[in-house]
Amino acid sequence: MGAGHSHDHGHGPTTGTAAAAHRGRLRIALGITLTVMVVEIVGGIVADSLALVADAAHMATDALGLAMALLAIHFANRPATEQRTFGYARAEILAALANCLLLLGVGGYVLVEAVQRFVEPADTAGGLTIVFGLIGLVANMISLSLLVKGQQESLNVRGAFLEVAADALGSLAVLISATIILTTGWQAADPIASLVIGLMIVPRTVKLLRETLNVLLESAPKGVDMAEVRAHILALPGVEDVHDLHAWTITSGMPVLSAHVVVSQDVLSTIGNEKMLHELQGCLGDHFDVEHCTFQLEPTGHAEHEAKLCH
Repeated sequence: MGAGHSHDHGHGPTTGTAAAAHRGRLRIALGITLTVMVVEIVGGIVADSLALVADAAHMATDALGLAMALLAIHFANRPATEQRTFGYARAEILAALANCLLLLGVGGYVLVEAVQRFVEPADTAGGLTIVFGLIGLVANMISLSLLVKGQQESLNVRGAFLEVAADALGSLAVLISATIILTTGWQAADPIASLVIGLMIVPRTVKLLRETLNVLLESAPKGVDMAEVRAHILALPGVEDVHDLHAWTITSGMPVLSAHVVVSQDVLSTIGNEKMLHELQGCLGDHFDVEHCTFQLEPTGHAEHEAKLCH
């Protein structure tokens, strides 16, 4: 029989997900978002500005998204169990997926409402809209500064970051439209700004959705070329073949790889299984960002034996 061995190098799945380190910043961003959401709802009603109401609606989904991200981090960092061997790490990816669906819904709503405003124009108060728009922009910039580092490490945090970024751009669009209304009286600037906000939301959301689905479909981790991984393994002295090679991502910052490696009996007898496993782990650690690896070492001919057992 081949030698089975689980070789865990570095941080295992119980050490915490990439988003966990940014829990405090997410909480602050959530508090800011909820406050500004209420302010913009009041401002949108008082100034009769669809752009402000649209931005407030977007901030409401931001608040829900941030809350889900925090809840997902809580579950994702619970310890593994006999039934859930990777714990609840996938909760973060599910939260990112939920954020995508929310963003797409809000983007669609804003676009529809903007079109209706062209049909039935409203009398928007430009001065009040500028005041509330400035409040939203400043708050969003503070939240962005809190999340900018974490979005590079976690899809969950990136989802929250993109929502806040879209809000910041939305607040900017609100300010521009309000300035135009105040200086020229051209009321169409408000629904145009709303259209811009909706069109900014959708492309970023689609990109995040694609990355999230890649994780859920267990595609190879971003930046890991499986053909290159195979080539590096085969280049090790004594390695004759590699099969059942798989790499996927449990959640952001937690790539996993497993492989059956066929090694000549002479090499195994000479250096031993432990040395061979260290060689394999060192090979991947030097060239690829994959730390949690499981290798099964097999002598020549074992793959044929496995195939017969399967039939």
